[in-house]
Amino acid sequence: MSTNQCRFYENKFPEVDDIVMVNVQQIAEMGAYVKLLEYDNIEGMILLSELSRRRIRSIQKLIRVGKNDVAVVLRVDKEKGYIDLSKRRVSSEDIINCEEKYQKSKAVHSILRFCAEKFQIPLEDLYKTIAWPLSRKYGHAYEAFKLSIIDDTVWEGIEPPSKEIFDELKVYISKRLTPQAVKIRADVEVSCFGYEGIDAIKEALKAAEDMSTEQLEIKVKLVAAPLYVLTTQALDKDQGVQKLQDAIEKIEEVINKYGGVCNITMPPKAVTATEDAELQALLESKELDNRSDSEDEDDDSD
Repeated sequence: MSTNQCRFYENKFPEVDDIVMVNVQQIAEMGAYVKLLEYDNIEGMILLSELSRRRIRSIQKLIRVGKNDVAVVLRVDKEKGYIDLSKRRVSSEDIINCEEKYQKSKAVHSILRFCAEKFQIPLEDLYKTIAWPLSRKYGHAYEAFKLSIIDDTVWEGIEPPSKEIFDELKVYISKRLTPQAVKIRADVEVSCFGYEGIDAIKEALKAAEDMSTEQLEIKVKLVAAPLYVLTTQALDKDQGVQKLQDAIEKIEEVINKYGGVCNITMPPKAVTATEDAELQALLESKELDNRSDSEDEDDDSD
């Protein structure tokens, strides 16, 4: 085993009924030879009868060489190193849970491997001193790493190989796992043809902005009357969506008092970087239009 390779978990072998991520190596008469990605690529086999609940017409349609698959462990012979697996006994829920766990384990592995390579130490040393003790305490080292960004007590009782490695590890965890804010946006049309008209619209939109908190700031921008865009940034997408929903309800409450209306043209949703860039471009072009209009008006008055 090379210094930058190691199984993800403390046990050298999986237990019977464990759900594991495998990579298909070869298809033979007996079934498919696979390697267990979380257990340092040890070999296993999915027997032909364990590939599918239905009659097998084409093995290639069920399983392909080079592809990752989720399997359940049927038998483990630790002495001989034989592991029998099943694909047909895996539920859709098992697949979701296994993929989520595998992605977390890969993230932890990547962080530890970075430090192992930088300080030229065996990767297994970092698993033994850091990842596996944290997994015993927190269920998974990934959860502990994420929590450590805001809570230093996570490291109590952990004894890394050196302070230098420990400091580097903490910096790298912070870089890799600090959550990124998601931009949430909603589009509304606000109009009021009553006596208070413009003042009523201003009051309604200001009431929405006043719902801002330190964590969630709400901004309202005019695209082109009567269309307005509400935006916020949130670490928790659902929380951000709910905040904009509450802001829209506040606009409706205020504008309705004056006989106006608020129509939602796009409900609150997380927007991609591309959509956000398009919105910024649109707002800038509208601003230029408004400037040129006001300059034309100044020319006319001259």
